Order: sequence, then structure tokens, then C-alpha cells
Amino acid sequence: MNGIQASTDTPESLLNLPVQEFQDILLEGVSRTFALTIPQLPDGLYAPVANAYLLCRIVDTIEDEVSLSVEQKKYFCDLFIEVTKTGQQAERFAKELAPLLSEQSKDSEHCLVQLTPRVIEITHSFEPEQIEALSNCVTVMGQGMARFQTFDLHSGFKTLPELDNYCYYVAGCVGEMLASLFCHYSGEINQHRDELLKLSVSFGQGLQMTNILKDIWDDAKRGVCWLPQDIFTETGFDLATLTPETNDENFRKGLEHLISIAQQHLDNALKYTLLIPSHETGIRKFCLWAAEMSILTLRRIKQNLDFNDTSQVKISRNNVKAVIVTTRLTVRSDFMLSLIFNYLSRPLKTPDWQYTPVKLSES
Repeated sequence: MNGIQASTDTPESLLNLPVQEFQDILLEGVSRTFALTIPQLPDGLYAPVANAYLLCRIVDTIEDEVSLSVEQKKYFCDLFIEVTKTGQQAERFAKELAPLLSEQSKDSEHCLVQLTPRVIEITHSFEPEQIEALSNCVTVMGQGMARFQTFDLHSGFKTLPELDNYCYYVAGCVGEMLASLFCHYSGEINQHRDELLKLSVSFGQGLQMTNILKDIWDDAKRGVCWLPQDIFTETGFDLATLTPETNDENFRKGLEHLISIAQQHLDNALKYTLLIPSHETGIRKFCLWAAEMSILTLRRIKQNLDFNDTSQVKISRNNVKAVIVTTRLTVRSDFMLSLIFNYLSRPLKTPDWQYTPVKLSES
């Protein structure tokens, strides 16, 4: 049985599976990328990290569900935060939300929501420090997403700092959670806790910005734009005029700036990874595969700035295989990892454009 089958099997048929198989099936159904990277983690991290991504996916499903009003999304986010913290009311959450999901939500997401009680049961089987890391992440993500549901995003965010804040709520907090889990797992890693937590937010933003850039046109078809207006105003393009038919050189200049910003965040992903001891090859591969696949995606976008469909900038299976093979060969060598990463990143840099991340606003 695999994640594809999970979308057609009844949730009840998955309930009695062992924890690892249960989470593997759900994870592959909702995210093939993380279904590939999470199994690289050592045994002490594999289960909690897989569970964390399922929790985050439930929050994502609430955010993306078109049939829910802003008030309903806030209600379900708040309820799920409480469910994750306490381990209680998961049945109520699933029974209330599942019937409201539309056909736009994938079958695997319908299945995941219905199986929330089992997912939460697994969450609360972990050690207290791990439960705290997972529930803190869900709290930050759920509250942040509810806040951004009130934004009018037909014309994008007004400023780059607004995008920074959004990326923190949907990805940076996930990075913080992972850093906390890694530090709990290893005293050696915990020696770098402060630096890892700082870099983890930037790491998460690099991954999220890559997804935003890759999915521009899919989002535009839904009338949504996650790009910052101020970047494009500077290049002479008005994001309010953006449509799937847009073909404008000034728009492409703005994309180049955002690609450069995302690349600078992913540079921090490398710094983050090199703080992980070289003998922790599983954690290093987990980080590097995500970062390098994002770099390759940004290269595809940079090479095809006039793309108008996500499929045109997706990396190939051969690209993925190349990342896996080269990483396995070089994972213990800081020098080789830096050499390869910097080589891949070089075409993304814009010499006359330097980005200074702003401090996250608490407002």
C-alpha cells in the first residue's frame, strides 16, 4: 500500500496500521517531497517529524479550503491549536471539518482530516519536549494563517516585510520546530541551538519563496498573488495588472530580484546544515535535499522567466536523482557540500541587488 492508494482507501482501513506505515501512507498522499526526505532522518526523529508535517498539512488544508469563510477558518485553526496542545477534542474537530471540505481539497487531505484523532494520538505519544515543539509550531502557524486570511491578496502583499512575515508563519516556524527537535535529539547539535534557531527561519523562507515563485500562475488562476508590490513597483510593473497572460519585461525583472532574495535565504540553509555534525548524515541529507531541489527549481525559473505554467519549471526526476546521488557521496564533507552548493547557486545571484531581511514584526 502506498500514499497514492491512501487517497482511495477508506480512512477506517488505515486506522489499525503500525505508526510508521500509517504516517508513511498519509505523508506520501499529501507531500511526495517530504515523503522522500523525512525517511532519511534517524529513528529518534523520523516519527515526530513525519507527524509534525501531517499536523502542518491539516492547518494548510484549512487555509486553502475555498468553501470556508474567514470566520470558519479562524474557528477551525483555533480548535486545532487546542486539539494539538491537549490531545483532546480531535474527534469533534474531524467530524465538524470533514463534511465542509470541497472537491478542491485532495482525497488525501480529506482522508487526513478524517484521521486527525489517530494523528493526534501519535503526537501525544512523544516526549513532552517534542510535543511542545509540535504544538508551538501549530499555534504559530494557525494564528498566523488566520491573520493573513483577512488580507486582500489579489494584488499581492504591499511590501517585502509583509511577505517575510507570511513566510515566517507558514514556513519559518516549521524551521524553528525542526531545530528544536534536532536539538532535543542530540546534545552535540544542541550546542548550536541559538544559531540554528536563527538560521532555521531563513531556511524555511527560502523554501517557501521557491514554492511561491514556482506556483505564481496556478495562484493567479485562483485570483491570489503572494508577491510583494514594492519589489515590482521598483521595476516599473503594477501587480494589480497581473494575469496568467502577463508578458512584461519589468515583471521578469521583479522575478529576478525575488529569485536572488530566495537564493540568499537558501545560502543560510547551507550554513544551517553545516552546523549539523558530519556523522549525522540522515539529518544532513534531509536538509540538503530540500535546499538543493529548491536551488534547482530557482535555476529553472531564472532560465525561463517567461514561463506561464508550473510544469515548465518543475525539476525533472533526473535532477532529483542527481541531488540524491551527489549528496550521498559528499554528505560528510563540508568543503565539497559548499563547493557544489555555491556552484549551483551562482547563476541566481543579482550583483546589483542586496537584500537585508527585516526583523519579524510581532504585531
